Amino acid sequence: MSTGVCTRNRIVLVAIAVITAGSGFAGGGESPGEELRKVETAFAATMAERDLEAFAAFLDDEVVFFAGPEELRGARMVTEKWAPFFEAETAPFSWSPEVVSVLDSGNLGLTSGPVLDPEGNRVGTFNSIWRLDADGVWKIVFDRGCP
Repeated sequence: MSTGVCTRNRIVLVAIAVITAGSGFAGGGESPGEELRKVETAFAATMAERDLEAFAAFLDDEVVFFAGPEELRGARMVTEKWAPFFEAETAPFSWSPEVVSVLDSGNLGLTSGPVLDPEGNRVGTFNSIWRLDADGVWKIVFDRGCP
């Protein structure tokens, strides 16, 4: 993916975050954004903990991961293609959410943030779309990284 496209993506993500930052959520407890931030953080922890099965549990059945020019479609395909990332004792990369935004309806959200190499150097940016399923569980439906 070209740097220009990734830059435009970051601008769009920041704009979405700014526009939606003022929208409140009624009710007690955590806002959907706080909840989704915790879910994304737990998803990232599966890599650090080297737990492919836990990683797969966060994937929606019809998830699409963009892997360069290739699309990985479906939880099974994504899990199979990501399995090598879980084989080494040390994680090859990590990520954490900087931007989290959820629609006012509370059923679709976006997370984005840095991807770091094992030494802590930023090597990319992830952009993920999450959907709240009928059971009230956040599942990732789209994921695309940029250099």
